[in-house]
Amino acid sequence: MDNVLAQCRPGSSVRQVTIAVAGGGSRGTTYAGYAVQHPDQARVVAVAEPRDYYRENLAKIHGIPRENVFKDWRELAARERLADAVIIATQDAMHAEPAIALADKGYNILLEKPMAPNERDCRRIVEAALRKRIIFAVCHVMRYAPFTQRLKALLDSGAIGEIINIQMLEPVGYWHQAHSFVRGNWRNSKESSFMLLAKCCHDLDWLRYMIGAKYVSVASFGSLKHFRRENQPVGAADRCLDCGIEPNCPYSAKKIYFASLAKGPGRFPVSVITPEPTVESVTKALREGLYGRCVYACDNDVVDNQVVIMRFEHERTASLTMTAFNQSNNRRMRIFGTLGEATGDGVTISHYDFLTDKTEVIDTRQSSSVMQSHGGGDYEIMKSFVAAVSTNDKSRILSGPMESLETHLAVFAAERSRLEGVVVNVSS
Repeated sequence: MDNVLAQCRPGSSVRQVTIAVAGGGSRGTTYAGYAVQHPDQARVVAVAEPRDYYRENLAKIHGIPRENVFKDWRELAARERLADAVIIATQDAMHAEPAIALADKGYNILLEKPMAPNERDCRRIVEAALRKRIIFAVCHVMRYAPFTQRLKALLDSGAIGEIINIQMLEPVGYWHQAHSFVRGNWRNSKESSFMLLAKCCHDLDWLRYMIGAKYVSVASFGSLKHFRRENQPVGAADRCLDCGIEPNCPYSAKKIYFASLAKGPGRFPVSVITPEPTVESVTKALREGLYGRCVYACDNDVVDNQVVIMRFEHERTASLTMTAFNQSNNRRMRIFGTLGEATGDGVTISHYDFLTDKTEVIDTRQSSSVMQSHGGGDYEIMKSFVAAVSTNDKSRILSGPMESLETHLAVFAAERSRLEGVVVNVSS
């Protein structure tokens, strides 16, 4: 094990953390990028990924030895522990088994959200993390974003008094819904997870963090209103490349992906549909793959609009609106307190004080970083996780096992409410 615990550089206050990556797609590659920025703090030493391009690309970026390049996480789990920590960024329904197996190996774990698509597996994961006493963090990156931390400090200071209610808007965006939740990996609840879990477990977790009280009960309404076969325009084809009315469709795959390609081949979402985007490879992907299908002719079943109302301890309440029908933009929130009001958009905070009738505007933008996605949350969660592992200090983790389990249980309760039309108490 001596080679596992890499030594820190001379004069450094913390040692370098070694990391394995299980799931080398978009999220795994993003989190692993922290080691490129901070090689003195972290080093990626292994990858497990079934797709050749993504596995080899991550291995090349990080100079991973061939003996530590695996096609399956089971190959990684079969070896003696070869890193301090593992990033698990497999598909949603493939989290539980690697998380439990690698926890049992003694790996500290950074687990992409959601933890798992069902309550049983979430509980199994948490039980394994607690049993092995590892450092365990769920990628609720919104907690770690500079905007959130500045807003949290404002609220904790008592600037708006006691929090009474929070309103939150998750504007998924028309093109993002079409890409991820109609054509893409999260379109079908049987293959991945339902919409609220896939997209908005972030939001229910964020609300819990801001309000600072436990969930009591939830109610929810929502539906798959628009992206259905019966709404397909007359004359439309089942693939955008074959469609005569495609130029007049805002959800056109040609429109979305070639516009993305024009901004750069590494840009989301075109970077998802083919490993090395060019005009030729994108055309081929749209001709043959999932992402070239008409949005009204897919096998999607997740909702395109949903509202959730929540009751917390201490008579506090919150509401969330998730909708596909908007320009994709930052989340918006309004927080109502007994002494003031705070509004935000993920970048700027506006604080209105009832006593002075004055408004303070706070800009939370930070210096540029290659990991600015999710408002800098991706960078900050890696910074916190690496520091926690390096110093064996769990207090650096804002999204640990028990509170993450609670917020997942609230999501499951909200989906049950939507399906059954009842108010549901949130279990512990």
